[in-house]
Amino acid sequence: MSAVFDRINSLLRPVPTWVVYSVLLLPVPYLLYLAQTGALGAEPIKTLEHELGIIALQLLVAGLCVTPLREYVGINLMKFRRALGVLAFTYVALHLTVWVVLDMSLLWSQMWADIWKRPYITVGMAGFIALLPLAITSNNQSVRKMGAGAWRKLHKLTYLAVLLGGVHFLWLVKGIQIEPLLYMGAILALLGLRVAKAISKWAKRVA
Repeated sequence: MSAVFDRINSLLRPVPTWVVYSVLLLPVPYLLYLAQTGALGAEPIKTLEHELGIIALQLLVAGLCVTPLREYVGINLMKFRRALGVLAFTYVALHLTVWVVLDMSLLWSQMWADIWKRPYITVGMAGFIALLPLAITSNNQSVRKMGAGAWRKLHKLTYLAVLLGGVHFLWLVKGIQIEPLLYMGAILALLGLRVAKAISKWAKRVA
């Protein structure tokens, strides 16, 4: 099996990150095309907003998978992790833009009221705010200025952002639905691996 993973790594090694950006941004023009042609159903704005949010959550979860895949499976996607994070923020920003411009029609007072009154919107906005410093510092210049250690500590906000994204999805839907529960389960499992690793390191230090 390790030979298979080595082969996968050798195939991925020459792939430039711009390919990841190009491929994973393809849903944007496609969704806009579907919205323009009436293929998104009776509520195209809501559907567009939902689809962009789902892709954002998928990318956040994919980013969480990078380290466990390397440590437990042997597939190295570290070179693509920053791209996944930037793309996740891009889709979150697009998701928010559709809500602000198309869904709420720039009615700022109503938007602020909804942010405070509706928990799923409050949590979603908190997730967006958590991602902001990560998006701003997702470049080599920021790593050099901050130092690698401080940069890594700041980017642990990813854990908070993806957890808030999962809660946002759970509270958004009506009733108990399988899809948001599956996402939340995956998020908790991936975060649980990190907690278990941190506890193991701590136990070894105090032993």
